[in-house]
Amino acid sequence: MTSPIPPAAPAPKARAAIVCSVADQGVAALTNIAVLVVAARLSSAADFAVFSIVYLVFTVLLGIETSYVGQALVLERGSAQRDGCRSALAFTALAATALGATGALVFALLPGETARGLLALGLVLPVALVQDATRYCFSTLRLPQYALASDALRCAAVVPALALQPEGASAARLIAVWGLSALPALLLGLALLAPRLRGGRTDWRRYLRRGHLGRRFVVEFAVGNGSSQLAVMGLGLFASPLAVGALRGAVTLFGPMNVLYNSATAFGPPLLNRVAGTRAKVRTTAVLAGALAATAGIWATVLALLPDRVGREILGETWTAAARLLPATGSQYAAIALGTSALLTLRVLRPRATMPIQLVFSTASVALMLGGYALGGVLGAAWGLVAGSGLKALALWLRIRTESRAAPADPLPAR
Repeated sequence: MTSPIPPAAPAPKARAAIVCSVADQGVAALTNIAVLVVAARLSSAADFAVFSIVYLVFTVLLGIETSYVGQALVLERGSAQRDGCRSALAFTALAATALGATGALVFALLPGETARGLLALGLVLPVALVQDATRYCFSTLRLPQYALASDALRCAAVVPALALQPEGASAARLIAVWGLSALPALLLGLALLAPRLRGGRTDWRRYLRRGHLGRRFVVEFAVGNGSSQLAVMGLGLFASPLAVGALRGAVTLFGPMNVLYNSATAFGPPLLNRVAGTRAKVRTTAVLAGALAATAGIWATVLALLPDRVGREILGETWTAAARLLPATGSQYAAIALGTSALLTLRVLRPRATMPIQLVFSTASVALMLGGYALGGVLGAAWGLVAGSGLKALALWLRIRTESRAAPADPLPAR
């Protein structure tokens, strides 16, 4: 779950907003890690694989909701913010209910544990998605401290709720408990928003009108993270669910790195814009890329040195399969570090240059993952993702080199 980014605020409120936003990102990331770790500990490898597939479906739906509703909402300004928040909540509730009910009806007719897990997801989908929409309302209204409070309550509710489930609980039961545990955070969010949205106008149809910015953001999500997530999902549905469990288990262990990457993406552009000159900007992000990649390497080494006993305490039966993937996943996160820093640079230098690269190399990453799986199973798929992330990072840095050469020389420092 990615934390929304608050609009700029005057100092010292800006500093408090940044602190709350960084803390919120950390809490959101911790919640995701804890959910997967607790589910892995309670489940067999096969059951965790099913849970991973269903949770991945939710992750894709959350990315679509974030792109279509959340990212457009935070661009609202002035008096339109109150109406925008009311409309966003109404649209999210209606869309999630319609989608969840339809999915529940369809999967109720299908056999298998995966179908039962997706049925449970359909029933709790409105709660989970509307709770996330409240977080973007707080971001829009410049109240990141309330988003932090809501997410902290979400974490405090979901971890004990899952931990109290019996060992060997089905994926459907774990998904149902996970979804319903968002109710306290949802109710808190709505209670905090109510006095600030009272008297506003609700127009949920605005999200269906031509020209809605969310459509562009959904496309960017689809050609970026969404394509790889859908490919992993397809791998589980049509090839090997155990492969998804192993991949998700390995990625879960690198959750702290996601916090760093999200923070760099969130706060990098305004800070980078303060650096004078194109080449100075490139040097700054090159240092950032090296630092993040080195951190990923150190974290991968720490994980690789964990005794099996400790690993099984974290991931249960899934540890054995996930441990085999640690060198590949660590390499992928190092490549993602290089790509994240490059993407940050291009978004500052030439924002329109990122879409074609995302489209081409995200597609290539999916093809390499599937090709790797065909040649070497789940380990081959993991190394295919490494190759895809590496090629995307290389393409982005080559484009930055072109932009840097075309830019005027940096101004000389004043003496």
